Amino acid sequence: MTAKAAPSGTKGTVSGIIDPVSLMRIKSLELRAKVIVEGFWRGIHRSPYHGFSVEFSEYRQYSPGDDPRYIDWRLYARSDRFYIKKFEDETNLRCRLLIDHSRSMGYGSGEYTKSQYAGTLAATLAYFLFTQGDAVGLATFDDRIREYLPPRNRPGYLRRLLLALEATPKGKRTDLGPPLRRIAQMITKRGLIILVSDLLTSINRLESDLGYLCAGGHDVVLFHILDPTELNFEFDSPALFQDVETERNMYVDPFDAQTSYKRRLERHLAKTESICRNIGIDYHLFATDRAFDLALLDFLHDRMHRRKRLRRRAGQKHRGAVPSKVEGMA
Repeated sequence: MTAKAAPSGTKGTVSGIIDPVSLMRIKSLELRAKVIVEGFWRGIHRSPYHGFSVEFSEYRQYSPGDDPRYIDWRLYARSDRFYIKKFEDETNLRCRLLIDHSRSMGYGSGEYTKSQYAGTLAATLAYFLFTQGDAVGLATFDDRIREYLPPRNRPGYLRRLLLALEATPKGKRTDLGPPLRRIAQMITKRGLIILVSDLLTSINRLESDLGYLCAGGHDVVLFHILDPTELNFEFDSPALFQDVETERNMYVDPFDAQTSYKRRLERHLAKTESICRNIGIDYHLFATDRAFDLALLDFLHDRMHRRKRLRRRAGQKHRGAVPSKVEGMA
């Protein structure tokens, strides 16, 4: 990936040793996700970031005197360390993957499209969460919901979910408002929502559209997926461009348009990130040539720090409540 295409906000590197082009040549989406997750586990075990998965899943290292019945043997097999999983029935997530299947996601300047990259990213996250014992669901959408699978964690369900992710985008335009509003109405319990989209929609409505998800008290993570050519606009000669959602044709000389395009794109990306920060969404900009294991690293990094923030706030509220009780008793 070129330096120009590298999104800001990268937290660090676990491995990134398998490039997306090689991975996308694996025909099976399930096998692709398995390769990424298993490679990520090996990288975590060897790297200074070891411990993200532990804190994320509410594990702590085994100490003499702990009940061995609560040792997570699957984690032991991967890490060669003993860990206790605390309050499993309370800490397991209910995660919903919301995947943009509008026609613009079908664009790709290389060997695969944004949709194929997004599907692999979603499959990787689903595979990872399933192995943690978490329930995962899926909704695909364009200007409306096309397919919906409620969160489950049971044999065979992951394969059904991955099959839905392999579908080719058929919608015409991206319209976040109606599908996100409908999803917010359908979700009655708080959980984790992961939105994967190129966000080729009106920036003026983005805050209100994303706000539907945050209003229910859900933790929301946004992966903003763009092709490297969309980020850099490095075209060599004048050409006829077509808007894949409106089918409008436009003749463009890249030498004349590049400066203006980049300036407008930078404003759009900065505004998007600002909106997400203001309403409490974890935002990640990803070019489609970025390694998938880095997405897992960013995801776990944010989950870990969000959990720490919540614990600090809970502690502050608890400490703040003590004086009032004492004063009342006096």
